Amino acid sequence: MTSLTLGEIAVRLGCELRGDPDAVVSRVAPLGAAGPGGLAFLASPQYRPELRATRATAVVLAPADVELCPVAALIARNPHAVFARAAALLHPEPAPAPGIHASASVDVSAHIDPTAMVAAGAVIGARVRLGAQAQVGPGCVIAADAVIGAGSRLVARVCIGPGVRIGSGTIVHPGAVIGADGFGYAREGAAWVKVPQVGSVEIGADVEIGANTTIDRGAIDDTVIEDGVKLDNQIQVGHNVRIGTHTAIAACTGISGSTRIGRRCMIGGAVGIAGHLEIADDVVITAGTSVTHSISQPGMYSGAMPGEPSSTWRRMVGRFKRLDSYVARIRALERAQGLAAADDKGRNSGDD
Repeated sequence: MTSLTLGEIAVRLGCELRGDPDAVVSRVAPLGAAGPGGLAFLASPQYRPELRATRATAVVLAPADVELCPVAALIARNPHAVFARAAALLHPEPAPAPGIHASASVDVSAHIDPTAMVAAGAVIGARVRLGAQAQVGPGCVIAADAVIGAGSRLVARVCIGPGVRIGSGTIVHPGAVIGADGFGYAREGAAWVKVPQVGSVEIGADVEIGANTTIDRGAIDDTVIEDGVKLDNQIQVGHNVRIGTHTAIAACTGISGSTRIGRRCMIGGAVGIAGHLEIADDVVITAGTSVTHSISQPGMYSGAMPGEPSSTWRRMVGRFKRLDSYVARIRALERAQGLAAADDKGRNSGDD
C-alpha cells in the first residue's frame, strides 16, 4: 500500500477537493466499512444512507452528493472512474524482478527483453518475442512465433497458441487459452472432416482477458480483439470473431464464429450470440439474451424470459404449446365471420 495526501490525489486525478489537503489515505474501502485512513466512493444514490454514516477519511463522489458527505470529499463527474484510478495509486501492483527462472524452458531462438520476467515452470517456444517489462507467470505456455507486447502480463497457467500477437499493457488471467483451434469441421456423410485452422489471434493494447476464457484462432483470417476490450471469466470467442475497441463482455457469454461486434458495446453475462452476425457500435445486450440476428442500430436489446414460480412457468409453457391450436381456432372464427386473417393477407400479398 502507498499513502497519499488528499491534495496529491486531487492534483493527480484532476478532481476538486473539499476538505483538508494534508489528510492522508492509505487504502480503499467500502462506505460502510471504511475507517480513518480509508478512501471510499459513492456512485449510486441507493448508498446515500451509508454516506451519511461513513467514517472514511474521504469519499469520492459527484457534485450532487457533496452536501450529504460528513467527511472530506473528492468531487468528480465520474466518481467510479476516479476511485478506480485512486485505488491503483494506493494499491500499486508490485514490480517483479526481471529475469528467467531456472525452471523455465526457453527456446534458444526466443527473444526475451532484459526487463521482462519469466516465472517458474513457464515454457517459451521458438522465435517468441517478449517486450519490455512483459511478465509471464508460473506455468504459462507460449507457442512458437507468438509476440507478447511491452508491459503485458500473463498471470499464470495461460496458454498462447502459435503466432498469437498480444499488444502492450494487456492482462491475461489464469487458465485463459488464446489461439486454440476453432470449431471447424466439414460434413462428409455421417462423419466430420477437420478444417485446418491456419489463422491466428491478434489482441490489441490495454485488453483484459478473464480467467478460463478461450479465444479460438481463425480458420483462415485472424480472430481480432481490438484495443481496450474487457472480457470477463469463462467467455468463449469463436474463430474469426472481431470485437471492437472498448467493448466489455461479462462472464459465460458465447460468441459463435465469424461474428463482428462493434465498438463500445456492453454485453451482459450468459449471452449467446450466433455466428456470422454483425452487431453495431454502442449496443447494450442484457444478461441471458440469445442473439440470432444481426443488430444494425445502437440501443439496448433483451431477449431473456425472467424467472417465474415453477407453477406459473408450467402454465405458461402449456399455453405456449397450445398456441398453434389457438391460432387455428381464431382463423376458423374469422373465416366464419367473413374476415380475412392477418396471416392470410400476408400470404396473399407474397410476404411469406
